[in-house]
Amino acid sequence: MSRPCHVLRVFTRGDDGGNHLGVINDVMGIDSDDMQAIAADLGFSETIFVDWVDDTSDPKVRIFTPVDELPFAGHPLVGASWVMSVLGPGGTGRLVTGIGPVSYGVSNDVVEVVFHADIEPIDPDDVREAAIEAGFPEPVSTKRLALPKEYCLAEYGEAATVADLRPDFDALSSRFGFLAYARSGDRVKARFFAPGTGVPEDPATGSAAVALAHGFRMDGEVNGAVVIEQGDEIGHPSTIHLRWSEDETVIGGSVRRDEVRLIT
Repeated sequence: MSRPCHVLRVFTRGDDGGNHLGVINDVMGIDSDDMQAIAADLGFSETIFVDWVDDTSDPKVRIFTPVDELPFAGHPLVGASWVMSVLGPGGTGRLVTGIGPVSYGVSNDVVEVVFHADIEPIDPDDVREAAIEAGFPEPVSTKRLALPKEYCLAEYGEAATVADLRPDFDALSSRFGFLAYARSGDRVKARFFAPGTGVPEDPATGSAAVALAHGFRMDGEVNGAVVIEQGDEIGHPSTIHLRWSEDETVIGGSVRRDEVRLIT
């Protein structure tokens, strides 16, 4: 039996770039092993499976990297929200993730997903040591957060410093994800490394943006908005719109569909 896979680019910069994603919204007859095999075969940073039959209940989603399943990830949820909006039921809605529901909507070519996820600091904060072990300069500040996976956040003073990073992927392989960033006003330059999940560098990382918003909250910035630029160094220029309040985080961006593949 074959089923369609919508191949998208999420968080594009206009029509260019973005993070590739596979969205499969026919899960009849496939189990967890099948999903993992499909994700590995596609080779994208993530593939999302949407268990949806009609509009009487919120669809459940499962997200896989090439090597394992994630309870939560940002760019797959934005992509799945686009598919649900374009193919039906349309309008605003909700998706149920491994850490609870998120809501979504589409307006003026921008898909937005709203999170109320619990995020907690992880002790010890050994991100500074991890950065140095990976061959990075010493960060200006660091945080280590659970979403529920581990996110290491390392802040640098200049965007050029982030652009010039040359990571030792072996040194980072024991970490779920490492976000290096520099902020100037409402602009953020970011790179995200996750070699332990089969993704050495991710072009655009919505979940890391959610973690970053919480980091800003921890620093006393309860409300705010930034534009994150990511992926240029690997040929996938991407743009994430991020805003947050005391109890809500919203990520948004544009989506383009490249093709529909039949998966067997």
